[in-house]
Amino acid sequence: MSTIAYEQPLNERTRAFLRLEHLFGCVDHSLNQSSPWDSRTCLTGLIDISDLLSRIDIKAELIKELERHQGKLTSLETRVGVDLERLSETLQLIHTVLGTLRANGYDPGQGLRGHDLVFAVKQRLNMPGGTCSFDLPAFHYWLNQPSTVRGEQLRHWVQDLSVVRQGLDLVLRLIRCSSEPASQLARRGFFQQDLDANASYQMIRVFLPDDARCFPEVSGSRHRFSIRFMQPSPEGRASKSEWDVKFELQCCVI
Repeated sequence: MSTIAYEQPLNERTRAFLRLEHLFGCVDHSLNQSSPWDSRTCLTGLIDISDLLSRIDIKAELIKELERHQGKLTSLETRVGVDLERLSETLQLIHTVLGTLRANGYDPGQGLRGHDLVFAVKQRLNMPGGTCSFDLPAFHYWLNQPSTVRGEQLRHWVQDLSVVRQGLDLVLRLIRCSSEPASQLARRGFFQQDLDANASYQMIRVFLPDDARCFPEVSGSRHRFSIRFMQPSPEGRASKSEWDVKFELQCCVI
């Protein structure tokens, strides 16, 4: 039976990383399609990524997180039972990504932000229907170019963000692999647990079977978190589950 993973970040850095991962996933999906509507969606996703990079210094946040992970992993080199080959490969990858992120002049998304067409589209995204053909004829022209032309341009912009994407994927993979899920029971749909305030917990993950008749709402901080399992209704208004819910819980800390 397959499961659905529900994730709740416990700090602002992880929250920004998960949002960025979501946007990259949207871009990946539409980038591999060929219609003008897919190209429109892909470009909108890239603009959202660029905005997030501008509002939050993702480059600096990635550097801090990778350096922290590098220190934690380096301390494992003398521990008995550690897969030294895998550890060495991970540390080398962190070193490579850090080298590019720290390089003078590396400004992820610069090519995207400096493009006149992208700027024009961005200016009208907040207006409902603001990017239709008569508002942006240059955009309409670009969307009607062959899919190979649009795809090449979009991949060029995506490539400009590749190091950020690589660092992001690495950080989130390390976080998600930092602990093992454990079976838990939410009495009458409610579960609460304290966290060690001296540990740097980054994320709570809840796993439910894909045929479960409920979903979790997670709230938490570095000290404690709670989970309420909610039962959806056809009208769209969810109510708290009144039955016991079995689930898998993963508290990610590294």
